Amino acid sequence: TWSRQARCASPLKRIGVLPRDERLGRSAGELLRVTRTSDVIDAALAALAEDGDEIVTADRNDFARLLAATGAHVELIRP
Repeated sequence: TWSRQARCASPLKRIGVLPRDERLGRSAGELLRVTRTSDVIDAALAALAEDGDEIVTADRNDFARLLAATGAHVELIRP
């Protein structure tokens, strides 16, 4: 229904699209090395995170480790 689509579309207005490039890949790789985690997508998202960002995740433990390594102050939100 329309109201369901509107609820789904609303958060998309606050989502930014950022390029994937070599610098991001190297940053994510370094985070994986430092934190001894293995999820490349989580590491890339953590590398892109900035103070005040919010990340919706069910994997709070790995994200907490990754974000601690970046120093970014990010709120982790349960889905």
